[in-house]
Order: sequence, then C-alpha cells, then structure tokens
Amino acid sequence: MTDRTEQDGAPDRDDVIVEPEPVEPGELARVYAALLARAGETQVELRLDATRRACELLGDIHRAAPAIMITGTNGKSSTARMVDALLSAHNLRVGRFTSPHLTRVTERISVDGIEVEAGTFARVHDEIEPVLALVDQGLADEGRPGLTFFEALTVLALAVFADAPVDVMVLEVGMGGEWDSTNVVDARVCGFTAVGLDHQAFLGDTIEAIATTKAGILDRTVEDTPEPSPLVVIARQPEEDALAVLSEQVTSRGLQGWVEDEGFGVVERTLAVDGQMVSLRGIGGDYPDLFLPLHGAHQAHNAATAVALAEAFLTGGDRALAEDAVGEALSSLTSPGRLEVLKSEPTILVDGAHNPAGAAALADTMAEAFDLTDVTVVLGMFADKDPHGVLEYVHRFADRVIVTQALSERAMESQDLADAAQEWFDADDVTVTATVKDALMRAIDLADTAEAAAGERARAGIVVTGSLLTVAEARVLLGAGERS
Repeated sequence: MTDRTEQDGAPDRDDVIVEPEPVEPGELARVYAALLARAGETQVELRLDATRRACELLGDIHRAAPAIMITGTNGKSSTARMVDALLSAHNLRVGRFTSPHLTRVTERISVDGIEVEAGTFARVHDEIEPVLALVDQGLADEGRPGLTFFEALTVLALAVFADAPVDVMVLEVGMGGEWDSTNVVDARVCGFTAVGLDHQAFLGDTIEAIATTKAGILDRTVEDTPEPSPLVVIARQPEEDALAVLSEQVTSRGLQGWVEDEGFGVVERTLAVDGQMVSLRGIGGDYPDLFLPLHGAHQAHNAATAVALAEAFLTGGDRALAEDAVGEALSSLTSPGRLEVLKSEPTILVDGAHNPAGAAALADTMAEAFDLTDVTVVLGMFADKDPHGVLEYVHRFADRVIVTQALSERAMESQDLADAAQEWFDADDVTVTATVKDALMRAIDLADTAEAAAGERARAGIVVTGSLLTVAEARVLLGAGERS
C-alpha cells in the first residue's frame, strides 16, 4: 500500500509517479532530430541495396565482424540480450543492435553490454553523414526515396561497431528478414524466435508468407568469397506452418540447423524468488540449475535458444560452453519493458505485449508467477494492431481495464480501444483516459481501494501493456527511464 499523508485519505504518489525532467537540447537531440526527419519505421522500403551502398562506401562496415542475426515475431530483443551476455561472459567484445527503444534511441546500440554514449552516437553519426547524404542523392537521382530512419540507424549501428571495434555483432532484425536493412550482413549464425501474425501489411496475411520472408536472413550476398554458410537455430514454434516453412528453407539451402525440442530445449524449470530456476539442454552440452531472473516460461525458452545460438557461434555446436560463464551470464540478465516489475506497493509491472502471442505469454506468466487478488490493466495500443486478439488474453487475468492513448500518431484512439474492451469486460470495468499518466493515477486509486476493501490478504496489482510505447511512457512516469 502507498503511504497516506493527506487528510482526505488520497495516496501521496510522489514515490510512485514522477514528472520527467525536461530534456536539455544537445548533440543527441540534434542527431535524433536528423534521423527522425527521415521516413519513419512504418514507411518501409523493400530493399537492401541502399543500406549496402552506404556500408560499402564506409569501408564494408557490414563485414567488419562476424554476426549472429535473430528474427521472429516475439522474443527477439530478450534473446539478443541473452546472446550478448553469453558471448561477453566468454570474453568477447559484443556489439548489439535491437529495436525499438523504450526511452532513448541510444538504447538500440550497445558495446560491451553498455548502451552507446550520446557523444559517441553523435560523433559517429556526424562522421558518416556525408556518406548518407551521398547515398540519398544517388537514390534521388534514380527517382527513389532516400534512406529511411531504420536504414540510416542500421548503418550508424554498424559504424559504431566498426569504430569500437567489436569481436562479434548481435543483430535483431527490425521487420521481416529478406529486405530488412540488417540483412546486408551475412550472419555466421541465424536464429528464429517464435513466428506469428504481425505486421501483416508488410509481411503477408499468412504464417507461411511471414515465415518465408523471415527466412530471407539465410540468403548470402557474398558469392565470390569463402563466406561460411550460416548455422541455424530455430526456437519452438507455436504454429506448425511456421516450423514447416523454416525447416524447408534450411533443408533446401543445405544448411545445418537445430530445432528446439529436438536439438536443444528446456529440461526443467521451477519458480524462484524474482525469477526461475532452469535446466537447459544445449546443442553441445547440458546446463543444469541456472538462475534466470526473468519471469515466464517463454523466457526460459528464449534462454535455451540463446544458449544454442552462442554454442553454434563459439563451437559450431560441437561442444559445450563454459558452465560457469553460462550461469554468470543468465543470472545477470535484465529485459526492460518485458514483464518488468517497477514497483511493489502496489505491484506495478510493465510488459510490451502488442500482439496475441505476446498477450498469451503475459497471461500465462501472470497466472504462474504473480499472486495478485485484484488486477487493473492499463492498455494502450497502436492502431494497426489486433485489440481483440490481445484482449482475449488480458481478460483472463484482469479485473478491469483502463484504456489510454500513447503519445504517437500510430496510437489507437482511446474510445476505439474502449469499444473493443467492452466486448470482453463489463462496461463498468472499462475506463477511458486521455493520457498514460491519467491512466496510472486512476489505476493506483483502484488498487488502493481494492486493498482497503479486501483487507490484509489482498494484493492488488497494475499491469501496463499493449505497446512498447505505452510501456515506455509508464516507465518514465515511474522513474525507470528518461526520454531522449
């Protein structure tokens, strides 16, 4: 329970919701504005040649270090962070590129497990800007759009890694695979997390089409060098059609691959304080009794996939990793915005479940790991997402829902989301708010009321979900991040 210090009995929320400090203008703000002036991440160009042209002009930075590439629909970022930690524990210098960011664009790029400094981000951008401008002009001369935000950011990330330099790059594919700008890199190891329906406007309306596009990361772009064919790791696929497509793509290319539950997997998992204990079977060895400070069965499977990816990269799958290094890496993991507990009184957690598969994992974990007697969900979604697919799972653990609208042109209108929610909840259990801050304030009121009514045995909780942008706003308001 929050402390009650005001005479009218209202909670003092100074230790719960904070006003973010205004962001001072600076080099990072200037560079970020320049990137944002480009076509946004929803304005996708189905091409690789523009990104490759920039990389080649910068000295083939896309070949500066071997790479592990990870695609899929859910679990990519968490798996990438795990692979980074595992390789770092084996004394490699790792560059990691993930998306999207929660509060600062620099979160997307890390070296040695540390977010790139704003000064380095700005310096490298300024160094490559003349090349970006040259590529933009060449595209314009061809009557084509200039480099997009994500294409330019991919080039920037690769330039940061070349500048460091790093021993290995861990790259999360932004969208799809075949034409995603990260695919200018010929990865030594390719990983596939669970594939589901998402971004259908770009990837297709069927699991088969989406899986085929994601399998494009297996393509080789260097034909005149002895570049090794990629080793392939495929996580457990909830959709049989996805596994069939991915397996066929691996076989038709004559590649070596491993599939979860056949070549590697989770042997055992039990709940633990602040996480879980897991025993994993890798493609090169077994790893018993590991502490994973993340909640949910899906994170255990992400860990198994990450271990297999690290084994494939470091040993070709022929032998095990150093067991103490694996334990050290997994026990130190964090995954911001993914089932992240930010406050304990009341319990407030955030999770960027933006599609049905993500919402299903959230519902399963709420039932397994959180002993809450009353749950209020703060829900904000993007307009191109499936509200009913998410609400189908949210209503399994939530007593009520407060719908809101994140600060984005992509956000679904609050009233539209409320209309969808009223098909799953009683009308009295659906509240509409204008902002994430308003939604959090209302949720805390309801949590306090629920605990006061139920007495000592009550444990009220708040879950913020629906999109990573909604989660990002909540994290800032709850003191867990600063906007860039």
